[in-house]
Parts: sequence; structure tokens; C-alpha cells
Amino acid sequence: MSDHTLSREVAATVIPAGTPVNLPAGLSVHIVQSLGGNVTVRTDHGLCRIAQSDADAIEGYTADDAATATVEEFSEAAVWDALKTCFDPEIPLNIVDLGLVYDLSVEDLAESGRTVEVKMTLTAPGCGMGPTIAEDARQKIAALPTVAAAKVHIVWDPVWSPHMISDAGRKVLGLE
Repeated sequence: MSDHTLSREVAATVIPAGTPVNLPAGLSVHIVQSLGGNVTVRTDHGLCRIAQSDADAIEGYTADDAATATVEEFSEAAVWDALKTCFDPEIPLNIVDLGLVYDLSVEDLAESGRTVEVKMTLTAPGCGMGPTIAEDARQKIAALPTVAAAKVHIVWDPVWSPHMISDAGRKVLGLE
């Protein structure tokens, strides 16, 4: 995509290991993907994911407003839409179309809001980015109106395969 410089030190996550790293101010980064508000960059440290909350440190980068759109009213569709703003940092496809989300349940808690639970998997059991992707999904669900609690569980049954990618996702990835 393009080359930029970091204006300040930034906490990031090394891809695919999932280990934290601090990228120093002045570091040159090449934006590889900027979907869902988070930014995947290539550095001399390898591939790293910079969270949406720190994307302002990338000089000249402008975030996609669609990633931060607000929802007026809760609905199950709004939860699915929120999940569609979560991306694997190495694959330019949201976790829903990638086939990683297996189950979504909503429990109404009367006047105290609702609890939303999601079961999702990863493309590979050893993916160190799993907790990062799950937390991104949890935060986006928790930000929806009247959600009192959001939980995202990583499960391994059934095992993910490329056949689980949606038709729309296959088109995005050029698999059709």
C-alpha cells in the first residue's frame, strides 16, 4: 500500500506469533492491510499489527471511518455487522466471511442489557494472533448499545478448512 513513519513509540503485535513488541518512533513502516480499523505493517521486525487506538501514530495514515461506525439500536444483525469489521491481520477478509465464527448467542438480561457470546475458531491451531483477534471481536461487540457483557470463545471443533469461506469471501480472495 504505502510507506509511512511512526510519530511515536507504538505497542504492536508480531504476526503470526502474537507476541507484543514496541515499535520505536521514527521507524519506517509499510502498510500491508488496514481493514477493520487495525493496521498490518511490514517493518524491519517483520509483520506487525498496530491496534486501531494507536493508528494515529502512523504519519499520513487516515483511518477508515466505516470501521468506527456507530449503531443506534441493538440487534443480532448489528452483532454480525460488528464481527464483519474484525479481520485476520494476514488475510484481507473479515472473520465472518472467512468462516471463523461458528455460533452467536444473545441472552436478554431484562433491564440490565444483554450478554452476547460468540464461538469462533482460527485458520490454524498454532496461530498466536487468536487472542488478539478474539479480543478485537469482543471489544466491538461490547461497544454495541445495551450490551452488558461480551464473551468470545476460541473453539477447535469443527476444525476450520477453506471450504468454510463464504461465497462472497471466495470472490474477494480470488478463489472463484
